[in-house]
Amino acid sequence: MIHPTAIVHPGARLGSDCRIGPYCLIGERVVLGDRCHLHGHVVVDGHTTLGADNEVYPFVSLGLKTQDLKWKGGVTRVEIGDRNVFREYVSVHSATSDGGVTRVGSDNHFLANTHLAHDVQVGNRVIMSNLATLAGHVVVGDHAIIAGLAAVHQFCRIGRHAMVGGCSKLVQDVPPFMMADGNPAETRYINKVGLERAGFAPATIAVLAKAYKTLFRVGLTLEAALARLEEDRAAHAELGELVDFIRASQRGIAR
Repeated sequence: MIHPTAIVHPGARLGSDCRIGPYCLIGERVVLGDRCHLHGHVVVDGHTTLGADNEVYPFVSLGLKTQDLKWKGGVTRVEIGDRNVFREYVSVHSATSDGGVTRVGSDNHFLANTHLAHDVQVGNRVIMSNLATLAGHVVVGDHAIIAGLAAVHQFCRIGRHAMVGGCSKLVQDVPPFMMADGNPAETRYINKVGLERAGFAPATIAVLAKAYKTLFRVGLTLEAALARLEEDRAAHAELGELVDFIRASQRGIAR
């Protein structure tokens, strides 16, 4: 179902049962999976692939050239999974360097005016609220929540099941299972409500709450705190994930 006012390049590949609304523009190298629904006034261009069952609302832009001034040409891509929702005015830009990929997983919900810059890597079941912004090379883990008007600095990472509060300025990493807020953002506590909703066992939540206190509240150096958590990581996979994430940080954590 393609509205007569839509412009779809003959080279574009559309899956079965796609719905392309009025005034959409689909570029030559675009691939849409089955049952994608573009409501109207949507632009999808560049080397951009969407999986199945994505819903794209008016004035969304997917796959256009990076805003990074370091762009020198080449083939850059946007790869998007299945069952994502892109609300009004969302923008997802292509990567900067030849061969680079901006990647979005599946089952994500991007509210109006959110922005995903070049080379970001977003996992699955992520929620970004209105006007939240990811700068280039940001990595967002599965089930993370980024509240409205939050801004995330280049190369920052947001861990699995983490939450960033509204209007936050995030300049360092947010470890998995934690909640950060402020300007600049600091880690405030575990994402307790989010973990409960995700079905984490009370015992696991208690272990993570204790880990939070060890990392952020008892005055230990970061290395000493991590060493203390290492003692129990074999018994709790989440502790190992938390320690490994922090040890891999390049920008430091929002402590």
